[in-house]
This record gives sequence, structure tokens and C-alpha cells, in this order.
Amino acid sequence: QVQLVESGGGSVQAGGSLKISCVVSNYYGQYSMAWFRQAPGKEREGVAGIDGDGRTRYADAVKGRFTISKDNSENTLYLEMNSLKPEDTAMYSCAAGQVPWYDLLKRDAYKFWGQGTQVTASS
Repeated sequence: QVQLVESGGGSVQAGGSLKISCVVSNYYGQYSMAWFRQAPGKEREGVAGIDGDGRTRYADAVKGRFTISKDNSENTLYLEMNSLKPEDTAMYSCAAGQVPWYDLLKRDAYKFWGQGTQVTASS
């Protein structure tokens, strides 16, 4: 079965950086992936997505600070987060599925999900 496992979360001071990873198992061919986040009391929101051709989309709140990338040889998705703000604090989850570029940040479009990794940025 398809498995997604995140790692790399942690606590940093505001202004700091973190890079989180998501390893995908048993999913073959071209597919899209994305990072979502959910803070306590808030809905899960799309942060960044990448399709099978490498095209990316970012939420306005993270543009210029976060970078999504994928190492196909390692079946690993990354999210490099710079200039972290307290409002970035959330559980970050990766997702995978047959999703077109224009829906990369749409949570209902994804079939497979990881368990999440906590990211905390404190002021």
C-alpha cells in the first residue's frame, strides 16, 4: 500500500529555518505532491504543491519564504522553510495523488496522506 512518512519538524525561533521531508513508498508513475498544514482550531490549508512535470504552486502566505522540491530518485518530497513566523506554526502533512497543476493546493484532490510533522516557530 502507498505510504507517506514525514520527518524533520521541530521548534525554531522566529526568523529561523527548517527543512521537512516526506518519503513515499509503493506509489509509481507520475503524480503530484503537496504540503498542507493545520494549526489548532483552523482548517487544513495548502502550502505548496508540485506536479509530475515539476511545476509548483505556493500559498500567498509563504511565497518567497518556502520552497518545495522533489527528489524522484529517492521518492522524497521536501519543503524548505525560511524566515519562519509564529503564524507558520502547525502540523505539516504531505499528500500525493493524480492532481492537475491548478488543483495542487486543493486538499480534497489528494488520495494519500502522511501522518504529519509538527513545526513550531516561536517569537
